[in-house]
Amino acid sequence: MKKLILLLFSIISLFRIVSAQSQLKQTNQALQDINRRGEVYFSFQLNDLSQISSITKEISISNIKGNTVYAYANQKEFSAFTGRKLDFTVLTAPSELYPVQMSSDPKQVLTWNYYPTYEAYETLMINFAADHPAICKLITIATLASNRKLLALRISDNVNTEENEPEFLYSSSIHGDELTGAILMLHLADYLLSGYGSDSRITNMVNNFDIVICPLANPDGTYAGGNITVNGATRYNASYVDLNRNYPDPQAGQHPDGKAWQPETVAFMNFADQNTFTMGANFHGGAEVVNYPWDTWLRLSADNAWWMYVSHEYADTVHLNSPAGYMTLYPSGITNGYAWYRITGGRQDYMNFFKHCREVTIELSDIKLLTVTSQLVDHWNYNYRSLLNYIEQAGYGLHGLVTDSVSGEPLYAKIDILGFDIDSSYVYTDAKVGDYHRLLKGGTYNVTYSASGYLPKTIAVQVTDKQTTVVNVKLSENTLSTNAIAMDIPGIRIYPNPVTGGSTIIESEFPVQILNIKDITGNNVFYSSPKAKKIAIECNWPSGVYLFQLQVEGKWINKKIQVIKD
Repeated sequence: MKKLILLLFSIISLFRIVSAQSQLKQTNQALQDINRRGEVYFSFQLNDLSQISSITKEISISNIKGNTVYAYANQKEFSAFTGRKLDFTVLTAPSELYPVQMSSDPKQVLTWNYYPTYEAYETLMINFAADHPAICKLITIATLASNRKLLALRISDNVNTEENEPEFLYSSSIHGDELTGAILMLHLADYLLSGYGSDSRITNMVNNFDIVICPLANPDGTYAGGNITVNGATRYNASYVDLNRNYPDPQAGQHPDGKAWQPETVAFMNFADQNTFTMGANFHGGAEVVNYPWDTWLRLSADNAWWMYVSHEYADTVHLNSPAGYMTLYPSGITNGYAWYRITGGRQDYMNFFKHCREVTIELSDIKLLTVTSQLVDHWNYNYRSLLNYIEQAGYGLHGLVTDSVSGEPLYAKIDILGFDIDSSYVYTDAKVGDYHRLLKGGTYNVTYSASGYLPKTIAVQVTDKQTTVVNVKLSENTLSTNAIAMDIPGIRIYPNPVTGGSTIIESEFPVQILNIKDITGNNVFYSSPKAKKIAIECNWPSGVYLFQLQVEGKWINKKIQVIKD
């Protein structure tokens, strides 16, 4: 018996030694990869998946299949992970598994046979706008320190004019080594531009939507191996930061990853401030599923039924046009983000919560860097019908204009559904046009329209799936008594009713700038102020209506204010 026990202890000790040696080898390999690439790709087993909520704060989880977790980490993140004493296996980076065909000729890229060099990518984007100037405009969202650019195409019939139409955003490859979406976005742009005027569906889409396409949201990661190849692409950016964990989060705060906002993050946040996006999607790889909000918390969104409806439409259409087994990570092809695995600081939740845009995450391919060129065109054929359907969903639901009942001028207004909207699901009009676009599942809703300085209106509205309900609303000015709050733009309050020699006070949670203030005849009574959170305006104006022109978070807003003297 003693011999048996000794033998058992010997076996256990030997197993521990072998295991320790194996993990030491894996650790050395991980450190080599981090030293060479700035990140390591690895997997580990996790019997208790409830640990994911804490582990996701330390490393960047890419996928979970059963109990196997696939993840990336930079040096600091990997050090934190090793403190958990979990066995892991270093994996070859997806972008280093097989060589891919590259081309510096933009025309060759559109034959599906090549990935573009960086120069070919930039030239292709320039050419799209140059070849179709009436309906396509090239936007440089930002130029990075590497001199690579965050580029986007705006495609619309009146491409230089703000119109009463939904603004739609497609972007891809925030993770630089997930490139199926980037190629599909280039071909989608080509499909829309070349089909305009000859294909009635495409023509109608371009005429009625403001479509923005950004194929590469992380060019430094995509071309980490150099401008002439995507082999060696990294998930992280040039500073070894996962950009899809770097956004403000509704649950985890302004810096959920503990890192400063990256240049790419700041650029996209500013871009979102400058536009009023109704709907969008960002494309990833490494899995095949439509991932809808939320990622950060368990509770469902107010629009969960709508999200399931449009996500099913995307996945169901894919299943009709693809071989068995495609987009079946979940049997239906869709998942709530938190139900899959939690992340914080993602672009999807940022756009939904802070920008009131319905953005979804779509995982397009299990293989992050498709190497057989036929696979690229195959994935286009699987998805392009769904891509078009998804854009068209931005035109359904509740739409209209909110204007001043007397002047007809557009108003910056809030559209809020009583007893329905939660977690920032309400929307606002575009201040320049006054248009709003509230995407909804079919049903009856009590919708309240409110604007600062105006009397609110609540209207019962019937919405039908895949139809457009138009409700234009005129709001009447609210005559205020002394010391009442005259305007309540989100985060801003204006107290306009000064006594003789007094001041109009503007208080804000963030810097606001006054361009000017005009009286009822159009004469200026106050000129521009510096940006500040509190502005006091000395005024000896007579009682009456004044037009305040403010810059709020990069947007110019015109508001009529009733000033009443004591």
